[in-house]
Amino acid sequence: MKPSELGLGKDVADILQSQGIKELYPPQEESIGPALSGKNVVLAMPTASGKSLVAYLAIVKSVLKGGKALYIVPLRALASEKYDDLKAFEKLGIKVAISIGDFDSPDPTLEKFDVIIATSEKADSLLRHRAHWIERLTVVVADEIHLMNDGGRGPTLEITLSKLKQINPKAQIVALSATIKNSQEIADWLKAEHIQSDWRPVPLKEGVYYDEAIQFSDNSKREIAARGEKIDSLVADSLKEGGQCIIFVNTRRSSEAMASRLKRYTESSQTREEMKKSTDLARKIMRKQDEPTSIGYKLSRCVENGCAFHHAGLTNDQRKLIEVNFRNGVIKCVAATPTLAAGINLPARRVIIRDLTRFDENFGNVPIPVLEIKQMSGRAGRPQFDKEGEAVLIAKKKNDVPFIMENYLLGEPERIESKLGSEPALRMHILASIATKHVRNEEELMSFIESTFFAHQGDVWTIEDKIQNVLDFLMREEFVEGNGKLAATFFGKRTSDLYIDPLSAVIMRDALKVENNKVFPHLHAVCATPDMPKLYLRRGDYEWVEEKERKAEFLVDRDDYEFLLAEIKTASLIEEWIGELSEDRMIEKFGVGPGDIRRKAEMGEWLIYSMKELSRIFNKKKTKLLTPLILRIRYGIKEELLDLVSLRGIGRVRARNLFQSNFKTVNDLKKADENELARIPGLGKVIARSIKAQLGGAKEITVEEVIEEAEGQSSLSDFS
Repeated sequence: MKPSELGLGKDVADILQSQGIKELYPPQEESIGPALSGKNVVLAMPTASGKSLVAYLAIVKSVLKGGKALYIVPLRALASEKYDDLKAFEKLGIKVAISIGDFDSPDPTLEKFDVIIATSEKADSLLRHRAHWIERLTVVVADEIHLMNDGGRGPTLEITLSKLKQINPKAQIVALSATIKNSQEIADWLKAEHIQSDWRPVPLKEGVYYDEAIQFSDNSKREIAARGEKIDSLVADSLKEGGQCIIFVNTRRSSEAMASRLKRYTESSQTREEMKKSTDLARKIMRKQDEPTSIGYKLSRCVENGCAFHHAGLTNDQRKLIEVNFRNGVIKCVAATPTLAAGINLPARRVIIRDLTRFDENFGNVPIPVLEIKQMSGRAGRPQFDKEGEAVLIAKKKNDVPFIMENYLLGEPERIESKLGSEPALRMHILASIATKHVRNEEELMSFIESTFFAHQGDVWTIEDKIQNVLDFLMREEFVEGNGKLAATFFGKRTSDLYIDPLSAVIMRDALKVENNKVFPHLHAVCATPDMPKLYLRRGDYEWVEEKERKAEFLVDRDDYEFLLAEIKTASLIEEWIGELSEDRMIEKFGVGPGDIRRKAEMGEWLIYSMKELSRIFNKKKTKLLTPLILRIRYGIKEELLDLVSLRGIGRVRARNLFQSNFKTVNDLKKADENELARIPGLGKVIARSIKAQLGGAKEITVEEVIEEAEGQSSLSDFS
């Protein structure tokens, strides 16, 4: 079927053809009819089989008829990717928005958009804030719906879909999934047409590497010339044929070490033009850092030679630069942790999976699920470039070969199981259902639970005790009032709107009642909540963390000493961040990456904001302490820099440099000479002009001046 035969008009067909889509793939042809007719559909297909396009076209058809669409994704990075894809249809008059942050707002501006892309948490938050446009939705897309199996974000996606089905039963649901064992069960729950396919645009060969040969699951074999380590041999072989590689390992340290080792192979495979592009990219990575770090320097050194590592310790900008430049061929090889496999479109000629286990702090080394291995393997094969893709798992011993073949290559992915039955998930979502008046009594609550995937898979009676325990907790802690009906108190409504665990709200409430005006005890209080992921204690951390425990004051009593120490380490990271400790020193002290620092700061900012909002109920005097702390955590600054960071383009490093140059307030900058500002370290002509323009004293900088200054900035040798 060609784009012109879809019945969506010439303009849609032209957009598709401009993207190189000349005809639909077989699974797209099979599913496009039900999708365009408005039926609920579950598409269970491999990576790169084109299921996203089916969802896009269902959205386009509905919106062009006056409808409105919500596209739910599990990750922020995936939201950005979908936003870029759907923006292509804006020339049809379709308005596209992305909404992934600020859970304490209904985001009224979304009313005027036709397509809203949101994470499952943001979609749930919009439901809690009773955004009116949700009732007008005509299409809901649930991307990566198999992640209902995830203990963290799975219940939120499940509850969001369950509520949308009740609030807006006429809205079409398009659910996209990897190939899983029980996708039919999800289709039955959604009352959807089930379309499953194993077809891929690039055939996939899966094999096990041992003793200088790949044994494929189709019984074919490929000899590989030995080049030192096993991974080296596979990478060198792929590069020789002009292919790109992704190597999956189970730790960040391994990914960095792997990329550092493999860069000698990618360097030798570069053309002169490629060397120039990779050098430019390396400089860009250095410039993109808020401040120089050893991780950024190490990444730049790898990228300069056409190789990279990718893990959650990198910043969002760093990860995005790697992904974009791997797609365009500047980077030839990426060593990554499995986070890269989670839905992001990044195909390679050969995918190498070195590790089949990962460390779990509760159980030690545990096997990686087959579904995740299949997700990683699915990255193999670049459409329009490769005749076939190869996914290769590494066997360490000869006896491992038949085991890997049987369990991973020939085995089926696991069933998707609802994770809604956990008490923390029930606690959050039951309160939200009561606070939004989605349920008004226990009978309606049980009826709602009966509509979930959890109930579809089994019997609700198995968690009736947990549900009652949650209701008892919510009433005892005064989130909910009973007497035959269920109604949220003001405390309950505010907690639901703030999108925090009710148990977090209890911890904050009790901490607010303690008279103490020091910063660290409040940082510890939010780090003691279940919403804040705790930092792992390394052997060398105990001495300084225990010393901190002996000297610090606390607003929260903790029974478990190990948990207390982990909370103190986490709170200390935020304390050092707002104390302006350099990122490199923080990386060394806490054993984290720049991306971890930002995620902890982001969560810390949200929880301190939530605590400030609850202080309006329980202790208004503390609002004065907590309000500036929110911005201090956002920027990583001492309080004296708050005025300076109000300017666009001024972060913690530039603000400190300005302060040390005796420009301590915005008023000082109004009197400053532009050339004088340009000489301050880290500013330059571009930022100096921007400051003066914001203060009404100069014209904005031109694009030519930005390029001129950027070209003269930060070579790799500038790092120290």
